[in-house]
Formats: sequence, structure tokens, C-alpha cells
Amino acid sequence: MIQVANRLHSVEEYYFSKKLREVALLKASGKPIINLGIGSPDLQPPHKVISALTESLTDENAHKYQSYQGLPELREAIVGFYKEHYQVNLSPSTEVLPLMGSKEGIMHISMAFLNPGDEVLIPNPGYPTYQAVTKLLEAKPIFYDLKEKNNWLPDLEALEKKDLSKVKLMWISYPHMPTGATASHAFFNQLVAFAKHHNILVVNDNPYSFILNDSPRSILSAHGAKDVCLELNSLSKTFNMAGWRVGMVLGNNEHLNAILKVKSNMDSGMFYGIQKGAIEALKCSKLWYLSLNNVYEQRRVLIWKLADALNCRYDKKATGLFVWAKLPPYLKSEEFIETVLKNNHIFIAPGTIFGSNGEGYVRFSLCATTEDLEEAISRI
Repeated sequence: MIQVANRLHSVEEYYFSKKLREVALLKASGKPIINLGIGSPDLQPPHKVISALTESLTDENAHKYQSYQGLPELREAIVGFYKEHYQVNLSPSTEVLPLMGSKEGIMHISMAFLNPGDEVLIPNPGYPTYQAVTKLLEAKPIFYDLKEKNNWLPDLEALEKKDLSKVKLMWISYPHMPTGATASHAFFNQLVAFAKHHNILVVNDNPYSFILNDSPRSILSAHGAKDVCLELNSLSKTFNMAGWRVGMVLGNNEHLNAILKVKSNMDSGMFYGIQKGAIEALKCSKLWYLSLNNVYEQRRVLIWKLADALNCRYDKKATGLFVWAKLPPYLKSEEFIETVLKNNHIFIAPGTIFGSNGEGYVRFSLCATTEDLEEAISRI
């Protein structure tokens, strides 16, 4: 039998890839599973986005290879979006690179900057893909603690005391996934100074800015951030376009050119119609965000009721597509979610899949109808 590459021994199949197969089997066997585990938006994209896609299909250029850097009008739309919502000025020709999903961007960035043995600062808890990609590239994950008592922000003073000489990259994600914590402009300024002092490239993964959050922020708004920072963003959550796979990375020309060297060898450009739809999404008025968040506000109230019924506590000031909840004392996350899945046929994500600091927590998704949420409450 042909042996797999050694790098595959350092990672496992993504948790949700495995768990959702199990959930699907339970459903197929007749179990009335309510899935509150994954953040896959169930709402529709803006109508004009779908219209733009369908109308584009007859364009003479629709089915050709597309530019590795995306349509010029897509880059312009991204620039306008960042100017309007984040007060960040970008050059459409040199500081914006569209991606086929920001998750893929994590791999592109890591391949562009990491050598075997380089160290990467990774949040605990945080998105599991940061660790997996780091290991696949034979770099070394260095976990930094995020704790509730510090509002889920990194302790930069504690990091300063560590040997950071081999650290090349640092991953952050604010608004934070999975906790929903936010970072202030003051913190971003401190982080930029930290990155410059240690010559570390900081990447802010920022797909949740507009979900139940009145103050969207970009790390690129901090003074001097473009020297040492990149930002990933996505249309998946903001515009209910998760399956479309539209993301972007933003930063200075030198950094983006390095990423483009990787990207241009891994894909052949984003489908024309998807780009045309993305352009329309990025031009949405404030009415879109208000209507989207009105739905999520109603759902979040129900999730809070569900968490109350499970004797969990949570932060009502948290933002994003999830509710991060603390379990009663002495309960283990994975044992708890398995009990609820078995007894109540409700799937909730255990906090431990995001890191050891997630023990004792669970994460509820808002991507379920009010009918399903009310049914979940009644089951508990």
C-alpha cells in the first residue's frame, strides 16, 4: 500500500467533517436531530446577488478562465466596502487579493511565509484550522492563552516574557471565534507595536464583523498596521454566501505578492458569476445588515433561553454567529454534548475542539430556525 506523507500523521480529519457524518447517520435512522453545532448560514443571500449571478451567465466572458487577482470591479468593491465600514483606505491594484474562501487563505498565507521549524502563535481557544495548517507545513504551533477573565484577549505582557525569536506568524480573530469577544482600537494599536518589536506577521481573521456587532473594526485601521499585519475577510457569514466561497486578504503589496505566488499555483481564478454576485453583495445598504441582525437577535434570545435551561451562563455583550456558554462546575464539554445529543437529539459543539481552554464551555450556533430553537427548548 502506498504510504501517505508524514505530514498527515500530525493532523486529524476536521472535527465537523467527522461529526456531521455521525449526525447525518442519526438523522437517516429517523432521529429528529436539531443541529446547533455548525455556523452554516441557513438564510438566503440578498436577492440582487442571486440576480447578478444568473444574469452574468450569458456574458461572453463568463465561462473563461478568470484573473488570479479577481475582476478589477470586485477589487474596487472590496476597497469601497472597507472604506465605508472600517474607515480603511486600500489600493485596489496592490492591497487587495480576492480568495476562494478565507479558509483557503489560511493555507495560502502559511505556505507563503512559513518554513519547517518556524513558530506560529495560535489562540487557545481558536479556530482549529490555524493549528492544522501550521502542522501540515511542519512549522511549530505555540499556543497563547485566551481566558474569560481577560475578556478573551491575549496577554501581551506575558507573551513579551517568552522567547519569540523563532515566531514568524501570529493568528488572531476579532470578533473572536468561538467566544464572540471583540477587540478595541487601542488593543489593535498595542498589537501592532508588539508585532513590529518582534518582527511578527499578525493575521486577523475577520469574518464575523457584522453579525450582532455595532462596531465593526479592522486591524488595518491601526497606525502602521500594513507594515506587519494582514486581514482575512469573507462574504460567507455577512451575506449568507458560505457555499459560494468568496473571501479576501488585505495588506501591503509585498505581502500580497508573496501570497499570490502560492495562490496562482493552486487555482485558476474565481468563477465570473460568483465575482459578479460578490460585487453586488459588497454594495448592500445598511438595511441589509439591519434585517439580517433582526433575525439573529430573535434567535439569540431563544439560544439564551436554551442555555438557561441547561444551567449554562453566557455573556450578553458577546457578538457573532454563536453563543459561547460556560457549563455548570465539574461538567466536561464532550461528555455534556454527547449526553444532550443522545437524550435530546440536539447537537452542540464542545468547547474543547477549539483548544484546551475551551474545556467547560460549549458553543451554540444561531444558524437554526426559531421553530427548531423553540423545539430544542421544549426538549430540554
